[in-house]
Amino acid sequence: MSPRVYPAAPVSAVGALVVHDGAVLLVRRGRAPSRGVWAVPGGRVELGETLAEAAEREVHEETGVRVRAGEPVWSFDSVVRDAEGRITFHYVIVDLLADYVSGEPRARDDALEARWARPEDFPGLTVSPPTLELLDRIGFLPPAGPRTSP
Repeated sequence: MSPRVYPAAPVSAVGALVVHDGAVLLVRRGRAPSRGVWAVPGGRVELGETLAEAAEREVHEETGVRVRAGEPVWSFDSVVRDAEGRITFHYVIVDLLADYVSGEPRARDDALEARWARPEDFPGLTVSPPTLELLDRIGFLPPAGPRTSP
């Protein structure tokens, strides 16, 4: 079993907020706990990596896009419990701003899909609540726009 499932301690993770030409880079997650849900690309921080290094690596692994990670802009906990109340997943996630460098998104690694999404694309997407909150906070989405979340 993966050390991420029923972990002994929280797992450190990053996400990358990449906005380019009026669109945000999103991936549709391929693994639990958010399988099938759209979110900013990201993943686990490996031992010895800085947050920026982890964000740059994860974006490239999941999408093929190269970015330059900057400052943290958002952080949150993701705690998922099973039917008995045991912690199945516990991530502490820090999202960083990242500048687009090169590449076109294509699903790689554990992403089912990867794409640039404009604000008008969101009504048809199942987007993670933390991603929606982050995009609201930075003014990317219209305040009362219809959205779908899991």
